[in-house]
Amino acid sequence: MSESVLLWGVLFGSFGLGYFLYGKKQKKMVPLVCGIVLIVFPYFVSNLYLLVMAGAVLLATPYFVRL
Repeated sequence: MSESVLLWGVLFGSFGLGYFLYGKKQKKMVPLVCGIVLIVFPYFVSNLYLLVMAGAVLLATPYFVRL
């Protein structure tokens, strides 16, 4: 595991925690689920490019999907 994968995982996990807390407080499902997935998925993805692309998609999802 390289340092860049670890740092990207920490970054996405931090945003995931923010999304999770926001979704829980506002009772919004999309940020809550995206937050949980952002926290968990870096543990299972070791490819740097896949990690960054999936993280970027998950970060943008609550902005475009408003339920």
